[in-house]
Amino acid sequence: MTAGRVLVTGATGYIGGRLAPRLLEAGYQVRVLARSPDKLRDVPWADDVEIVRGDLTDPGSLREACRDVDVLYYLVHSMGGRDEFVEAERRAAENVASVARESGVSRLVYLGGLHPESGQLSPHLSSRAQVGRILLESGVPTLVLQAGVVIGSGSASFEMIRHLSNRLPVMTTPRWVNNRIQPIAVRDVLHYLVAAADAPLPRSGTYDIGGPDVLRYGEMMQQYSEVAGLARRRIVVLPVLTPRLAGLWIGLVTPIPPGLGRALIESLGSDAVMRNHDIDAVIPPPPGGLTGYREAVRLALSRLEHGEVETSWSSASPVGAPADPLPSDPDWAGEVVYIDERSLESDTSADRVFAVVESIGGEHGWYSFPLAWTVRGWLDRFSGGVGLTRGRRDPQKLHTGDALDFWRVERIERPELLRLRAEMRAPGGAWLEWRVERLAADRTRLTQRAIFFPKGIAGRLYWYSLLPFHGIIFRGMLENIAGTASRSDS
Repeated sequence: MTAGRVLVTGATGYIGGRLAPRLLEAGYQVRVLARSPDKLRDVPWADDVEIVRGDLTDPGSLREACRDVDVLYYLVHSMGGRDEFVEAERRAAENVASVARESGVSRLVYLGGLHPESGQLSPHLSSRAQVGRILLESGVPTLVLQAGVVIGSGSASFEMIRHLSNRLPVMTTPRWVNNRIQPIAVRDVLHYLVAAADAPLPRSGTYDIGGPDVLRYGEMMQQYSEVAGLARRRIVVLPVLTPRLAGLWIGLVTPIPPGLGRALIESLGSDAVMRNHDIDAVIPPPPGGLTGYREAVRLALSRLEHGEVETSWSSASPVGAPADPLPSDPDWAGEVVYIDERSLESDTSADRVFAVVESIGGEHGWYSFPLAWTVRGWLDRFSGGVGLTRGRRDPQKLHTGDALDFWRVERIERPELLRLRAEMRAPGGAWLEWRVERLAADRTRLTQRAIFFPKGIAGRLYWYSLLPFHGIIFRGMLENIAGTASRSDS
């Protein structure tokens, strides 16, 4: 089979964002489907792919996306969502199966989760297995790949291991710490996915993929610690630690939100080991062989150290996060909107000011009242939100769609505009925006806006309860950004 055009769903996610450029390198014409195309507007490969707006729940947009497509990659998963995600994923899979069949798609490729044949599966693994069955029964030739723990810079599984091991010399864990896992390096997952586009496929089928090592989860943390140069970790198994409690604990000590942490932990409740190596007859291992666990950890840590994290688990918006951008006119249609707007001129180049703006968050902080930001982050975590600990993918550069603590980059136009949309729990929608105006070669005006669309009385009370702190937080932020730029420009 020779494939010309491929459609990648989930291109704003961890795997999809890495797969698209590799398919381009392999010579395919690539089309990507995104609910919010703006998230892809400044990824390095944006100009080389066709980006279409659509949603798996909308058959009409799917039909347009599937036009003249040879291979469709299904890489959309809900992690950390509420219980209704099972039904939503079922409907999405049925839509894809139906539209792909009607549109004459030649092949479906799906990445699911490695799991045992028998025994009770977690809701997320069960849902992934259900999606695989729906696609296999679609009438379209389908190749389902099943992977377990994916090890790579920015993957949720790796970040959980990394932060638990880095922060806890002694840790308490549930019994799943003794379950057997067959981790796989993200580079090997991508090898299989790229090859799946035109691999000989005598019949539709499900194939397990995994790395060369089978380890217990506790061993994975110990080996991570050795590669990272840490002292040996002490692990105490608590049989009464439920997935819900463990998820809350994960949320406290790692950047992984409690809902996602719980989903990951539930998926570790049973062994995740390849049942066979049938994949070798369809797709041979990569040249040089599969990547061992220690080498995968080393590569991931090297990427983190050099700021070369290509995609991150936080790239995908959390369930329930708004998808629509900020209206160009905040006073649109008579809606109530609260704005805190401040400007400041400085004898600093616009490029230097914007560089400081773009480096905000993460380890650099928010340039004002650190205690207030920390408290707000913890309150968000305790209410089930993402909190401040997601940090940022790169310490200096931002891209549209990047997660930034409890914000998301909605728009960036260097060196003039950065707009963030809040993903914290709040009774309304919130945005934070900076505009840099070049007045002269070394004269710049920095304008900062905090924008809030309240929902009901609770939203109005929320805004006015924080109003006394705005002078400290927002004035201090503006002045400190300008001051930092001025000092670095001198």
